[in-house]
Amino acid sequence: MTADAGTHANEHEAAMTRARTTPGLHVPRLVRSTHVLAQVHGTSLMGRFNATVAVRITKIVGTMYCAYAFTLVAFIALPAAIEQHSPTVLVNWLSSNFLQLVLLPIIIVGQNVISAAQDARAEADHETLTALHQMSKQQIAILEGQNTILDILRKRVS
Repeated sequence: MTADAGTHANEHEAAMTRARTTPGLHVPRLVRSTHVLAQVHGTSLMGRFNATVAVRITKIVGTMYCAYAFTLVAFIALPAAIEQHSPTVLVNWLSSNFLQLVLLPIIIVGQNVISAAQDARAEADHETLTALHQMSKQQIAILEGQNTILDILRKRVS
């Protein structure tokens, strides 16, 4: 955990305390994946560089086009493996050349699809929670108005 991640944990705990103690003042916020990059690598120049490189490489390798290219690269080595007439060499080709090269980008593509679905759900949840928050504020205002009316009625009765 970086120092930034520790700071984020403290900020989160403080925000949760504020939300519990003064819920009427809470403003829902939407957090996107770009907002958390600094928590992973930090905010230093090197941290931002590392995050940028990692995201760029992941976007390149995590495509089906890359999976197809890696499949072609793996098949280039297949004839040499077959010529060896050795099951061990074929198993090595299958495991180290084909599976690792091809499955890596496919897994990244799958993770990107899952991540996009999670982001969409998070945004929908955020919209719903924001609406519920506004409704709660309206309900509290109505209840406060009713309390005021009840107080007036109590004064008239006594």
